[in-house]
Amino acid sequence: MYAFLDIFATEMLGTIVNTACIVVGTLVGTLFKKGLGAKYSDALFNAMGLASLALGIGSFVMNMPKSEFPVLFILSLAIGGLAGTALDLDGRVKRLVSKHAGEGLAKGLITASLLYCVGTFSIVGPVMSALHGDNTFLFTNSTLDLVTSMVFATTFGIGMILAAPILFCWQGMFYLIAKVASTSPILQGTLVNELAIVGGILILSSGLSILNIKDCKTLNYIPALLVPVLWFLLKSWFGF
Repeated sequence: MYAFLDIFATEMLGTIVNTACIVVGTLVGTLFKKGLGAKYSDALFNAMGLASLALGIGSFVMNMPKSEFPVLFILSLAIGGLAGTALDLDGRVKRLVSKHAGEGLAKGLITASLLYCVGTFSIVGPVMSALHGDNTFLFTNSTLDLVTSMVFATTFGIGMILAAPILFCWQGMFYLIAKVASTSPILQGTLVNELAIVGGILILSSGLSILNIKDCKTLNYIPALLVPVLWFLLKSWFGF
């Protein structure tokens, strides 16, 4: 049992550190929240919205020129959006979180989870860790998430700590996929770029919601992240 835990801690060290940084950042931010007035909370709220817009646009602009399939993100958003709307993912999650914690936390938790999970570092990091034992990307992401989680917690409170297990499961999924399919063509090509393009648009959408510009029901588009994966699977199976 101890041997298994030791291997687990060593193999997924980067993800464990990243998760811990979100927990620590949330706790620290919650302490600062008690001394903030309403106008300062609003300022931080707007800052998170603007940061989401900037990060989303940055991710899209940086990865789009590398794409070998420039229309794939459009198909991904269209197909994913239809699937998510049919399942009412956005409504279900918001109703669940709002029921127990309030509408504000629901919006913050959704935005934070997107920022933590769909960035390039959070996708490439666990893959590099699994294939090469390189945690550089994950340690860099940990530093960014530590600061970001502090700011989110000063605005939304201790409930933001729920984003930590979400991140752990997300990165753990990519780690396991990379371990199982280490020689598969699915990990080659521009899959990570395509995921980062779609993810950037989702982060941008979340920023619009925070700033009350447009509620795009971002969670309804989460299935869009599966479309590039399915595309690369089909491409590797049928060789087109």
